[in-house]
Order: sequence, then C-alpha cells, then structure tokens
Amino acid sequence: MAKEINPFLMFAAGAEAAMTFYLSLFPGSKIESLSHYGSEGPGAPGSVKQATLSLLGRRLEFFDSPVRHGFTFTPAISFAVSCDSVEEVDRLFAALSDGGQVLMGLDAYPFARRFGWVNDRFGISWQLRFV
Repeated sequence: MAKEINPFLMFAAGAEAAMTFYLSLFPGSKIESLSHYGSEGPGAPGSVKQATLSLLGRRLEFFDSPVRHGFTFTPAISFAVSCDSVEEVDRLFAALSDGGQVLMGLDAYPFARRFGWVNDRFGISWQLRFV
C-alpha cells in the first residue's frame, strides 16, 4: 500500500537555486536531503540528482533532469498558499513575481479578501490568498 505522495518538480536546470529561494520566503522550511551529480553523470556535475525540501510542513521533491524534454511547468498545477495577513500575501507576491509572470494581480475577489496568482522566475505557479 502506498505510504506517501509528494509533488515532484523536474527542472531543466536550477533546482537548487529554486530551493534556496523558497527557503528564504517561508520561515521554518528546510532542506531534508540534497545530492548532486558528480563527474560520472548522467547529469551535469553539481546539478541536483535528488532533493527534498520541507516547505510549510509539506515535502517537495526536486530534480535537475539530465534529459531535455519538450515540456516544462504549467499553471494548470500550482501551489496554493493560505496566508495569515494581507501583508504576507503582498510580501510573497512581490518576491515570487520578481522576474516571473503575474497571472492574476493582487486584489480582492469574491473568494478571498486578498489574492494574487504568479508564475515565479523558475516557472512554478503560486496562488496566494488571505481569506
């Protein structure tokens, strides 16, 4: 019987930079495991072979794929973050949208007092809300 299910984020490159960025945004988060490819490959030396990040109590798995694919991340799947305040939504929105793409601007909506939706600079989609 299955015992756990976690999001698995496959990057073309930059998995470790994304992890470091997310650690800076969410206090109490931590890298649980991190291994890199060495000179034996198949990935580029120093790229992420496997990593697990605990983010707001959730485990996310990261990987730099040594194989180039014809796809990347899409907003069809996003991380929904419930915040304790409008200020927290605004802080995360500013950081995550820097170098990224705003999908829905910060505003009040029928489903939230404050909401914003962005793709960050790594292509990961985030929905931020204060209900």
